[in-house]
Amino acid sequence: MGGVIPTAGDIQVTHGRVLGIAVPMTLAYLTTPLVGIVDMAVIGQLGDATLLGGIAVGAIIFSIVFTSFNFLRSGTTGLTAQALGAGDKQEINDIAWRALGLGVSAGLIIVVLQVPIFLTAMYFMGASDQVRAATSEYFYIRVLAAPVSLANFAVLGWLLGLGRASAGLVIQVILNGTNMALCVWFVLYLDWGIAGAAWSTVIAEIVGLVTGLGLVAITSGSGLAPRLARVVAPDKVMRMVSLNRDIMIRSFALIFAFTMFTSIGARSGDVVLAANAVLMNFFFFSGFFLDGFATAAEQLAGVAVGARQRPAFDQTVRLTILWGFGLAGVLTGVYFFFGVDLINLVTSADNVRGVAQDYLVWAIVTPLAGVLAFQMDGIFIGATWSRDMRNMMLASLAVYVISWWLLAPYLGNHGLWLALVIFLGIRGITLLAITKTRADETFGTGVKSA
Repeated sequence: MGGVIPTAGDIQVTHGRVLGIAVPMTLAYLTTPLVGIVDMAVIGQLGDATLLGGIAVGAIIFSIVFTSFNFLRSGTTGLTAQALGAGDKQEINDIAWRALGLGVSAGLIIVVLQVPIFLTAMYFMGASDQVRAATSEYFYIRVLAAPVSLANFAVLGWLLGLGRASAGLVIQVILNGTNMALCVWFVLYLDWGIAGAAWSTVIAEIVGLVTGLGLVAITSGSGLAPRLARVVAPDKVMRMVSLNRDIMIRSFALIFAFTMFTSIGARSGDVVLAANAVLMNFFFFSGFFLDGFATAAEQLAGVAVGARQRPAFDQTVRLTILWGFGLAGVLTGVYFFFGVDLINLVTSADNVRGVAQDYLVWAIVTPLAGVLAFQMDGIFIGATWSRDMRNMMLASLAVYVISWWLLAPYLGNHGLWLALVIFLGIRGITLLAITKTRADETFGTGVKSA
């Protein structure tokens, strides 16, 4: 089995173990936005606004598509962690092959459906003919990497399920570093234009997958060989599909919530739309940090459930929430003291700056409002309680819509922001409220003491 050592004895969930997963993955997640920044900066050097618009629209399309399939990463993490906790060596390896197969298959479906995906996206984007042409060139090259990109999700999820956060960091640094370096080379030195930015991503995804599969082979050793009957066993496949389906529905609901926020903000005019976008970046930036601790929650909760150790599970809930709120408090403090400076750094438009400052208070509280949702999502994914996570997301979304409907007539854009804060808070509170009940059902009385 090589590097994979099944859990044995009592599981000790410590601050060091939480940080050992959270810190590398936080650094890994932070490398992702750098790719977009470099791509935009490099294309911006060409001095053609349509190319800049094309890569921006193309990036949005792929962000939506791949976010919809992020379940391949998180679902694989939870299942792998549970197999690790149960000490099931063969199932650990079978999950790797099962997830890879699902990822490649989903990627091939995207490739097959690339034309309707592009046409549908363009219909909703309403871009000019020039931007549409640039986006088309970028999209139809980058979409070729979809099977590889989704396979990378599966590989990363599997390694994280084993607690190999450092390996995940290595993959992300190599993948994103290759992407940035090739983008500069292809666009500025080889003069490939927007096609160069697309090809840099395709090649980087391939390099990332080769790196990831190498780490999988090293981790698994001689035990990597799959048993086809187990890999495609209907009950195992259906469990993964069911888990991933619920996570995908949850992701769609989340995308809808933020799309609704942007759409409603746009009705208040271009300045309010721009101010909301500037402030929303505060929350998204917080997410890159909070996701690291959510990943730690996924892995540690999954191992505890697989090993049937309730004390380890309870400790995971306590410590990840503690660290999550601590980090969220720091981020809230940064936004409180330096929020105006950050707004001025992001935009030079005086009218946008003024409006953004009017609504800054909401951006300041979003880390604290959303931290519990991040952490409880991690707990529920690790425990594979995906149905509850899906249902609580849909219930929270309903509260969000109703809150906006009630508040907007009186508070305007402040009401929209307050509805978003309520949505973020309700998500975490509802999940926390049912955690003990679900844990009691999962662990029962057959619990090992820690």
